[in-house]
Amino acid sequence: AALEGTVVRVVDGDTIHVKIGDRVEKVRYIGVNTPELHHPKRGEEPGGREALELNRQLTAGKRARLELDVQQRDRYRRLLAYVWVGDVMVNADLVRRGYAQVMTVPPNVRYQELFLKLQRDARQAGRGLWRRP
Repeated sequence: AALEGTVVRVVDGDTIHVKIGDRVEKVRYIGVNTPELHHPKRGEEPGGREALELNRQLTAGKRARLELDVQQRDRYRRLLAYVWVGDVMVNADLVRRGYAQVMTVPPNVRYQELFLKLQRDARQAGRGLWRRP
């Protein structure tokens, strides 16, 4: 199942708000995790701002297609999705560019192999969070 909507807010590197019809859904990207911006204990983590910025460039104000997996919501009632803008899957692009790490949460594993491969490549190339000092 896929839902379509417009991205009305970019919260951080892996969370957006999407207007679908007349409701706004909080959407959490499946399979990836970006550094925190507002963590209660750790505060802002290195790379959090860059991940937010990249996510904003990829999604803000754009039409997005939300591809769902087995589990559709997390315990915070956020919609869990692979987010497509045109033919780019944002989840994968963040990993490819080195600003998201793979975080697999079964049963949502559809693109796990792809994400792990992209992460290996990004790490080897020293992109994004993997940049060598």
